[in-house]
Amino acid sequence: MTTTLIKNAALFDADTPELRGGSEVLIEGDRIKEVSDTPVTASADTVIDLGGKALLPGLIDAHVHVNSVVVGFASLENMPQSLVTAKSQGILRGMIMRGFTTVRDAGGCDWGTRAAIEQGDFLGPRLFIAGKALSQTGGHGDQRSPVDMPYGCACGFFPTALGRVCDGVPEVRRAARDEIRKGADQIKIMASGGVASPSDPVDFTQFSLEEIRAAVEEAEAANTYVMAHAYTGRAIRRAVESGVRTIEHGNLLDEEVAGVMADHGAFLVPTLATYEALGKEGEALGMSPESCAKIEDVRDFGIRAVEYAKRAGAPVGHGSDLLGEMQRHQSREFLLKSEAMTAHETLVSATKTNATILNRDGELGVVAPGALADLVVVNGDPLQDLGLLQDQGAYMPAIMKGGVFVKNELI
Repeated sequence: MTTTLIKNAALFDADTPELRGGSEVLIEGDRIKEVSDTPVTASADTVIDLGGKALLPGLIDAHVHVNSVVVGFASLENMPQSLVTAKSQGILRGMIMRGFTTVRDAGGCDWGTRAAIEQGDFLGPRLFIAGKALSQTGGHGDQRSPVDMPYGCACGFFPTALGRVCDGVPEVRRAARDEIRKGADQIKIMASGGVASPSDPVDFTQFSLEEIRAAVEEAEAANTYVMAHAYTGRAIRRAVESGVRTIEHGNLLDEEVAGVMADHGAFLVPTLATYEALGKEGEALGMSPESCAKIEDVRDFGIRAVEYAKRAGAPVGHGSDLLGEMQRHQSREFLLKSEAMTAHETLVSATKTNATILNRDGELGVVAPGALADLVVVNGDPLQDLGLLQDQGAYMPAIMKGGVFVKNELI
């Protein structure tokens, strides 16, 4: 089994607000064997001296759309699956080269892409998939125009669509079970209106309480959980009180409902970067006029939602939710969140907290014995300058996933 010893590292620790200099990390196979503040005595096949460079656990993005290779959902649904899959390779490669060694897909990606990464056909991050997001008729996952015909079934209407329509408890149960059958790691539901859909204002609530509970029951039966797209306090409360575990976006969260989230142990996964990018580039890249008009309804409130969640004690994760050509702005999320969180808190959200969301505590998001050897080397101290996480990984001379370097400019 191949071993690697990393010496003289300034180690990021989620429990300490400063880097721990002089750290050593011994990697055996795909796992971390030992972490020490004193010299490791074991021999290793490869020894790397970082010379005081920062060493972070691999970053985790808990809200991506790997298959969103174009901005307009209508354009995506008219593309063949083969073309979408081919184009997704560039998106996946870009993510891991920014230091994101794990991502959670929030709708659209199937088990085939996950398998392609695991089997080495695609270069990309470790992937947790939701399959197709569940949407009610006229909900955020329903991309039909007002003149389109009804869908004939709840089985998913376009192969490349990010969501599927299901109405009523039996259909929701069937859809959730079907996504789990097809390999979903978690279930995604649309619990409120959204920006990138034609017929549902942001302040709409979606799915009945019984439908939400049905999705939660099916997820729990499969030992997993439900993530919910939701903007307003009313939509968030309905979802959380029905058992939803993570709230995606949450821009219009209020202080009272932030307390409800904390009481239920629910996570907020803000996605600030996508609203900034959509506001600047969405129209030029094909976003519909209806969607562009909705952006301003939520864009300026995201930081306030993070502040409310933090103050209430609701854990805050890290997402991006970027589409198409805007995926290059993924690391911008760090800078935006730092308006409401310290640099250390921001990095914790993208490492340890997101690992908890994925139910991978101690395995992802930490540099610790027994964890997977997902590591990122940074030239400088990101706790002092989050700009070091920008520019497509330019300040990351080495990135390791599962004990294998996917980038190594150190030797």
